[in-house]
Amino acid sequence: MNKVMSNKLVIALYVLPALLLVGVLIFIPLILSGYYGLMEWDGIGAMKFIGLENYSNAIRDLKFWDSAWHSLLLAIFSTLSLVIYLAISMILASKIKGSDLLRKIYLIPMLLSSVAIAQLWIKVFNPTNGMLNSILMSLGVDSPPAWLAEPKFVLFAIFVPILWQYAGFYILIYYAALKNIPGSLIEAARIDGASAFQIAYKIKLPLIMGVVKVTIVLAIVGSLKYFDLIYVMTGGGPNGASEVMASYMYKLAFASNDFGYGSAIGFLLLVITLIVTVIIRKLTATKEEIQY
Repeated sequence: MNKVMSNKLVIALYVLPALLLVGVLIFIPLILSGYYGLMEWDGIGAMKFIGLENYSNAIRDLKFWDSAWHSLLLAIFSTLSLVIYLAISMILASKIKGSDLLRKIYLIPMLLSSVAIAQLWIKVFNPTNGMLNSILMSLGVDSPPAWLAEPKFVLFAIFVPILWQYAGFYILIYYAALKNIPGSLIEAARIDGASAFQIAYKIKLPLIMGVVKVTIVLAIVGSLKYFDLIYVMTGGGPNGASEVMASYMYKLAFASNDFGYGSAIGFLLLVITLIVTVIIRKLTATKEEIQY
């Protein structure tokens, strides 16, 4: 077996199918997206080369920067929510009663499609008979807001189901990492008189910091390109108050038939995501981990 795996031709044959798949599904579409961004095109007719005009228009487009700000806010909230997910994971990993059941409950949102989750939370946020406003009225609030129709509330109202949707994913990752910590370390700390908080902060957290760094990158990158639930719940409205970069790109390309400009926005989304990923990687990595 070692002789076979040391053969470069055999290694190339094993790697080639994966490289072809990645090239066809990822790199070729990315290259085409950048290329279409140089064109004036409605997606059907003839293309007209206009150079960097679409990209320069995007840089001056206030709607694009508003959508980028909304995506950045989602990334910030997603990153902050990791603290809550980590705390829940530590509680579950401490063998509390019913932890297995709670773990399964947290995973339920992952089993639902984004469309189903969106429809569920649309009902929750319904201004007349939704569960949230019904609770507020029972507590004495006379005129609770129309959460998805008021610009000052809609963005944060949408963040709630997004964070709820992915809670189980991050809790499961942290739980698995915590379970890999040797029990002897925890027992030794208890014998030395360490409190539960000291064990969590000074022993468990440093040992799973590598996993935490990965989840930070996943949360930020996923937030910057998030699309489906927002589009189903509000379509980016009202008046662009919940528009994110991905939904703005979709509207330009498929609703306004401005495929060239939409492709340029999509390519800029890729560039912004790559830049943010590199920055986060450098901020969270130690000197020994940086390989650039």
